[in-house]
Formats: sequence, structure tokens, C-alpha cells
Amino acid sequence: MSFIKKMDKNKILIVVAVLAIIVTGALIYAKSNGGFSLPSLFGASDKDIAEKAVKYINDNGLAGTTASLVSFSEAEGLVKIKIKIGTTEYDSYATKNGKLFFPQGYELTPKAGTNTGNNAAAATGQTAEEILAAMKKADKPVIEAFVVSSCPYGLQMQRMIADAVKNIPSLASNITIKYIGSVSNGQITSMHDAAANGGEAQENLRQICIREEQPAKFYNYLSCYMKKASGALPNGMPLGDSKGCLASTGVDTSSLSLCMSSPSRGLAYAQKDFDAATKYGVGGSPTVVVNGATVEEFTADNQPVFGSGRSSDEIKEIICAASNTKPSFCSQKLNTAQAATSFSATYEGVSTGATGAAGCAPAQ
Repeated sequence: MSFIKKMDKNKILIVVAVLAIIVTGALIYAKSNGGFSLPSLFGASDKDIAEKAVKYINDNGLAGTTASLVSFSEAEGLVKIKIKIGTTEYDSYATKNGKLFFPQGYELTPKAGTNTGNNAAAATGQTAEEILAAMKKADKPVIEAFVVSSCPYGLQMQRMIADAVKNIPSLASNITIKYIGSVSNGQITSMHDAAANGGEAQENLRQICIREEQPAKFYNYLSCYMKKASGALPNGMPLGDSKGCLASTGVDTSSLSLCMSSPSRGLAYAQKDFDAATKYGVGGSPTVVVNGATVEEFTADNQPVFGSGRSSDEIKEIICAASNTKPSFCSQKLNTAQAATSFSATYEGVSTGATGAAGCAPAQ
């Protein structure tokens, strides 16, 4: 129950009255003291915050070139900042106190008629029992987890799966991490890239090639890659240390390079992923498909369906729930803590930053 719900009507009216007195007093003080303004009373102005964000990008070399401020406004209680990098404009956001900056915002409430892959339960009002009852079952369940490699929540899903496979290696045969994107005229694109063959698209392709041609190295590489950011896309989305992780995990880089440059190898593997994403109506990262059908991780009221949301134990529980006969590992308890989002040196990180079925979706 929220704080407001606990308060009776009279107390609410008192609080409103007190707030009105404070604001009125501030306005009177402003008028009598030569232009003292509310922004300077409560914090920096929207303009100051917008300029601070652009300065942060440029001072830290996040864009690879100079970023410039186009405009700023208020949106959803945040400062919306339009930033130009090269010839492309991006919408970024910052908190009103100027302490937190978000290089990109994600629309978590889909527009009518769209399917982001992890909002269907909320749209239909399904309970956990209904979601579980509707799951397709198989003798050997197959999870297809669709992600993009720079999405904080795609990285969270990869971290969940990698930890599950580390503790129960046989799970690797039940799970495939797949990627969202497109191929056109021999060039690969991805959700967070402004142009074809961008950093995220290339990392998706790199991971696809390792998965297909050097599978024994795939989860080792993935676990390394997720640990720390080492660069960024033009819009500020982080990239991992692919060069360092290729070396430390012993990936055959010559073979990998050939795979990534070959239309009949890397691009062909990627196209199969993208075709599958289209088939299932995947619109967001992550999206979980089990035995050929999209499965929701959370109920309409944002409760985890499989015991513990966005954890490695959830991955195991999905497989167990989708099995005709439960495998012996179903009795084994994995990590039930929510996995960290984005790049993190540890499984949990300092803060996951995600609640419920959070995900990345293309700009509408």
C-alpha cells in the first residue's frame, strides 16, 4: 500500500495546503529579490542540465566526434535533450536534479497493435497460472532468447543464461541466444545503430559467428564481454571489450574474421536469426520464445511467473515448466537474485536498474 493510500482525506488536504504555501512564498520572495527564480531555488535549469549532458558526452569522448545541443524540453518528469552527433539527431534524457543521464529512452508501453515481445501478459491480464497452463510442452524444451548486444536488458538476459549454463552445463542444449536486426545489400543493421555495419550490429554478428562456428568458446566470450564497457555507440550506448575478450577466451580470430566477412557464413547465420524474430513477431530485447511460442516472464501486475524474475533460476524454471517430464536438474536451485543489467563485473552488480519486464524496443 502506498504512502498516499495510508493518508486520510484531511491529511492530504493539509499536505497540499503546506506545499501551496511553500510555492507561494517562493514566488513572493522571487518577485521581491530581483529575479530569484524557482529553478535556482530547487536546482539547475533545464538548459543547464542539457548543456551539462552534452559536455559530459564530449568530455568523455562517448560520441567519437563532437556532440551539439539541438533543443531541450520537459517530458515524463525528465529533461528531454535532443543531441546532434554528426548528421544524426538523438533524443536523450536526464533527471531534473542533473545527476543521472540516459543516452537513450525506451518505450516500455507499446502502441496499439504492436508486439514488443514482453508486454502481452499485461495487455491480456494473464495470471501466472494462465501463462503456465498455456505453455507448449516438449520432451526436450527449446528456449530461443532474442536480444541485441548493447541493450542493458539484453545483456541481463545473456547474463542469466550464461550463469545458468555455467552451473548446469547440460542446459546449453536447451537454449539458443539469437539476435534482432536485418541484412540489406550485404550490410547488417541493429536496433541502436544509426547506420549499417555499426558497432552493435558488428558485435551481434561477432557473437553469432562464435556461437555457430566456435560454440565451445561462446559462453566464455559472452561472460567476459558483459563485464565491462570499453567504448560506445554514437548515441552513447556502451560497447564491451571485444578485442580483449577474444584474446582471453582463445577465440580463433582468423576464422572469426572470415565468418564475419562472408555472406555465406556470418550474414547467412544472422539472417536465420532475423527471420526467426520476424516469424515470432519479436519487437523487443529480450524476448523469450519457448517451443516456438513467445512466453511472458511477468504477469499483468508485474509478478514473476517462474518464481524469480530475471535470474538464472528463472531460465532453469522455464525449461522445467516446458518439459513433458521434468529433468533431474529441476530440483537444483540456481541464483534467484535478479541479474545485473548492462555491463557488470559481477552477476548482481551494484543495482540492476530493472523492474519487471523491462526491455529495449526500436524507436516508433
